[in-house]
Amino acid sequence: MSIFRLAHLSDLHLPPPKGAFGWRDLLSKRLLSRIAWRRKGEEHRPEVLAALVADLKGQAHDHIAITGDLTNFASKVELEAARRWLEALGPARDITVSPGNHDALIDPGQAQPFASWAPWLGDSGEANFPQVRVRDGVAVFNLCSAVPTALHLATGQLGAAQLERLDALLGDSTYHDLFRVVLLHHPPVPGAVSKRKSLVDQDDLRALLARHGADLVLHGHAHEAMVATTPGPDGTMIPVLGVPSASAAGGLGHPAARWHGVEIARQADGSREVKVVARGLDPKTSQVAELGRYVLTQAGRLAPQRG
Repeated sequence: MSIFRLAHLSDLHLPPPKGAFGWRDLLSKRLLSRIAWRRKGEEHRPEVLAALVADLKGQAHDHIAITGDLTNFASKVELEAARRWLEALGPARDITVSPGNHDALIDPGQAQPFASWAPWLGDSGEANFPQVRVRDGVAVFNLCSAVPTALHLATGQLGAAQLERLDALLGDSTYHDLFRVVLLHHPPVPGAVSKRKSLVDQDDLRALLARHGADLVLHGHAHEAMVATTPGPDGTMIPVLGVPSASAAGGLGHPAARWHGVEIARQADGSREVKVVARGLDPKTSQVAELGRYVLTQAGRLAPQRG
């Protein structure tokens, strides 16, 4: 039996460095985000994120998936600071980043706004989507739902071109015998978030998953530990898992910081067993600890691991 361990964290909201907000931003959506940060800054604490990352590094893992919102205003200064943070986290080939809506807050006026993050987006060296990374029997399909939006909106969109490429990739027999994990920031299931925060073309994505299948979908955005399913081929159900913010102190109605370890165990007969280990800030001790162990059922749900 071999085990591939995928660590999932999301919504880091790294503290804005000096120069992240300029006078030109007074006439853009960044002004509202800056006002909101005065409140959110008390919730998203760098020391909490540091403790969570230290715990993650102390646990066995083969790859790290980060599903967006590394920044707050999507300024060039923030994007560069996030790149340096990623460099400190570990080798780029072992980390995959799917950008979030805060990473694309306004139109950057350039074709590839995430060019500086390219080593963490996939193996192509380019900032395009989707990309597929194959690691020890696991295929990670990295999508980008981050698009600039109007005031008071935090919606996401994959777009026709990205969905068309994803259709071809999921249908490629090269990946059919691998454990297929799909990454994106916005949850692709109805009701997970309000309409103003939703993935506008989620029906199109679910149609692709129903046609081609996948083994797991990971997302962020909701700042909640979420468990849902979406239909796969032939009546199967694909599990969809979300994780709380990795920097949340536990106020403002959201749960405290957490990361998930997804353990994919391959048996000699070709079958797979998937377990999820939840680790995060224990509100009783304010220390990062194990919060629970779960087994992924055939129905795509999590059941507490016994024994």
